[in-house]
Amino acid sequence: MLDALEVIQTQNAELERRFADRLRVNSRLNRQLVSFQANKNKPIYRWFKYKEGFSEALVQYLVQALQIGSGKMLDPFAGTGTALFAASNHGLDSLGIELLPVGYEIIQVRQQIHGREDEMKAVVDRWRKERPWLKSPEPLEVVFPHLRITSGAFPHDTELVLRQYMAALSSEPPKAARLLRFAAMCVLEEISYTRKDGQYLRWDYRATRKQGAKPFNKGKILTFDEAITSKLRQISDDLQPNQGMLELFPVNQPHGNIQIIEGSCLEHLPKLETASFDCLITSPPYVNRYDYTRTYALELAMLGVDEYRLRDLRQSMVSCTVENKDKPELMTLFSPERYRAASASFEGQSELQSILDYLEKLRGAKALNNPGIPRMVRNYFFEMALVIFDCARLLRPGGTVAMVNDNVRYGGAIIPVDLILSDFAEQAGFDVEVIWVLPTGKGNSSQQMGAHGREELRKCIYIWRRRG
Repeated sequence: MLDALEVIQTQNAELERRFADRLRVNSRLNRQLVSFQANKNKPIYRWFKYKEGFSEALVQYLVQALQIGSGKMLDPFAGTGTALFAASNHGLDSLGIELLPVGYEIIQVRQQIHGREDEMKAVVDRWRKERPWLKSPEPLEVVFPHLRITSGAFPHDTELVLRQYMAALSSEPPKAARLLRFAAMCVLEEISYTRKDGQYLRWDYRATRKQGAKPFNKGKILTFDEAITSKLRQISDDLQPNQGMLELFPVNQPHGNIQIIEGSCLEHLPKLETASFDCLITSPPYVNRYDYTRTYALELAMLGVDEYRLRDLRQSMVSCTVENKDKPELMTLFSPERYRAASASFEGQSELQSILDYLEKLRGAKALNNPGIPRMVRNYFFEMALVIFDCARLLRPGGTVAMVNDNVRYGGAIIPVDLILSDFAEQAGFDVEVIWVLPTGKGNSSQQMGAHGREELRKCIYIWRRRG
């Protein structure tokens, strides 16, 4: 195994030398900017804690630095719509594709508010003042639609009041009810025994569910009344004139149209018109085993996602968890030409193939902490090759791609995601102009550091331009 790891290190070094003139540290970038951190206290963005994504400030920086002055932007991994709304503020039309119903709902609610700020603020203020959920009778017919992995997430009294709130929504018009339901969705973690923790929900020791080896104490768990009145106040404040909504929809400049498609980009990209976009700004899932269907399970349950759809969502996403299976249907979704070209690029990427061979050997020796890791890594890169090749079809000549992603490490082998995807991009029809490297990288998991030592991994933004 040691010899195989040395081969990978040698090949990675050769690949890095090939891109050396385009790997540049950008001192303007930092981890706060290239993450949700720069959004979390901003009006509108602070309503819902969505950690998987970048900041509005980063999109503004990219649009200005890359001199994207007009046209239409694509984000195939739209998340909560940060790139879409930021691009709209610069006058760009945009189209996003988002698989997770949580992100899709957030985007839809934001769009719904536009032009109805005073009306929606009045609804929020009325509910905050009158608390109609406390006046409704016990909601015998209204239940929180738990999934198996969310059962027991709330204290009994908390769940009862949550159900009363949900029952009271029926007295409101659809648009008002949707915003008010969204407000409740924003506080589910605060009122529950759970905390989002990357690959799963971590459960507080006070929950009735079986705990892990080390008891976890999440601290104070808010009552529903405490949490929802605070959230409604926050939303009301951000709907004030000259507050958050002006950031989202500037009044003194034209804003671009926003279109959102719910579903997987693997299904919907092939349906889009060739050469119909001028730029692409996105951050795909990282190949880091994070399972968004678990971390956002409470919110998905509230949105009516059942067990069957949950499994379908998990399987439909670009492979980033050890539970993702092969997707044979991809052969029929993409054109034969694109499928063959992406497959050839994937199979011919020698550094990647060495890493996959190494991971398979570790799996056979039972030296990985999960046997699904090799399949996940293989499918991730194959699916991303398909995405990259089809995005080359969708961009007009001269169109720019800005993609945020992280490198990872498994079994001691660093996987240079930035360079492998950039290699795919060159073969797909892009010029790799620059790979901006953050001045400070990221560490490894405690398991990786314990077994193989600490080695900082690059965090990057790739800038590719479509050849004419």
